[in-house]
Order: sequence, then C-alpha cells, then structure tokens
Amino acid sequence: MPRIFVIFNPAARGEKSQRLRRFLESKAGPDVTLAPTERAGDATRLAAEADGIVVAAGGDGTINEVVNGLRLPGATLGVLPLGTANVFARELGIPLDLAAAWATLERGVTRVIDLGVAEFAGRQRFFAQLAGVGFDARAVRTANWELKKRFGPLSYVWAGLAALREQKDDVAVVAEDTGDTARGMAVMVGNGRRYGGPFRLFPDAQLDDGLLDVCVFERGGYGNALRHGFGVLCGRHTQQRGVRCFRSARFVCRAASPAPLELDGEDAGDVPVLFRLEPRALRVIAPV
Repeated sequence: MPRIFVIFNPAARGEKSQRLRRFLESKAGPDVTLAPTERAGDATRLAAEADGIVVAAGGDGTINEVVNGLRLPGATLGVLPLGTANVFARELGIPLDLAAAWATLERGVTRVIDLGVAEFAGRQRFFAQLAGVGFDARAVRTANWELKKRFGPLSYVWAGLAALREQKDDVAVVAEDTGDTARGMAVMVGNGRRYGGPFRLFPDAQLDDGLLDVCVFERGGYGNALRHGFGVLCGRHTQQRGVRCFRSARFVCRAASPAPLELDGEDAGDVPVLFRLEPRALRVIAPV
C-alpha cells in the first residue's frame, strides 16, 4: 500500500469529528501519517510538504485548502468526507461512510480531473468542484459553523433567505473564449454536475471535459428563488425563464459594487474575478 498522509482538524467540534479522530488513530502506522492542523491555512501548508497520497479528511472547504497546497502535477488526492454537503465526494462517488471511504483509499484507483482556477485580488486559487459569485456566495458568507452544526445542509437555506433580503448590484459575466455574456444576481460555476449536495445544477458537466459550466440566475426576490429552487429539485431549471446557462474555459465576473466570491463552499473574497481551467491537473482516488 502506498504511503497515506491524512490532513485533518483535531479541534473540529461535533460527534463526526470525534469519530474521525478515533478512526484515524486506529489506522496510524508506518504507511499512514496523521497531520493535524492547528490554525487556518495549515492544511495548505501541510499538503505542500506531504508525500504519497494526500488525504483531505473533512468537508469541501478542507478539500479546497488541501488542493491549493498540492504539488501539481504529480500529487494524488484522497478524500474522507466529513462535511455538511460533501459535494465533491458525491460527484466522485466516494462513499460517505468512513470505513467504506477508507477502503476506497486503500484500493488506490485513480482518475485525472480538471481543476478550476479563480484569479482575483492579485492572487490565484484552485477549486475542485464549484464556485459562485453574488447571491450564493453571500449565503456562504452568512452560514457560520454553529448554524451548519445545528441545521446541517438546511443552514444554507436559512442563510439564503437572509441573503435575499440584501439588494445588491447584478453581476456581469463575459466569456472570453466564446463571447457569451450574461447578467444576474447569482452566478454559479461548476467543474462537476453537483452543487450544494446531491443537486445536479449542471447536468452536462464533467470533471474532465476541459470546460466550466456557468449558470446565471438573472432575477432576485423570494418568488424567483422559490421558482428556481423547485426547478433545480426537478432538474428543469435550465429551461426556466430568467436562467442563462453556457460553457466556457475562461470568463470574467464583475459588479458595480462589492460582490462576494465563494470557492468550494468557502468564502474567498470579492469580484472582479477571472475564472479559467487547468485541464487534467489533478489525480484523485475514486471508486471504479
């Protein structure tokens, strides 16, 4: 078995985190190194120093931190899903059960996927699964840890309702490679199909197709949010009035006033932002 380097947060609260700690301690040995984080940003630093299979034990935010520290190309990512939504794990078909996810790691079957890149505020960050500008990023900024612990995925519903109360300028989108343009209150970006958990917001997306899928919701308000929400649940949102979808390998988002940006479900900053793709940049362990 190849060496496994597991990055996790030992201070994370909640029963799932305690269960993870006990599980990892039972696996530690010559081929399994446990690398606990101590502060924000440690997961990125530890990933940069790691050898072997680098495992992100946590949610999509932990995965994002680890991916941004991996020595690419060449590094291999593993995932032990322990988050609120676990979108990337669901996309790859990684079991949400801890023992089954570990068995997937031990089998060591890999696939190669694209990585999204966001360039903003003079820096660049990778994202594995998704990004968003405007409404959904504002909800991410609102949904704190205590809210996630108490309500799980429903915490984003509450945060979304709070975000709807804020009237902000629309976000303008321009695709530099195709010429597509759009404007709306929320811009959703997908490397894979899923967004927010099991929901297939980008039904045609693939992690290795060389393109990002973009879905722009043009109008805000509770009525439109409810209509589009049902559309997503039914898989019909791409056909709804007020929804603009296209695919691009490189596009820019701007707004007249500050608009938040999220990457893999974590608050990252504000626009303007350039999104682009690094094709086949990451090797990741996933079920056959």
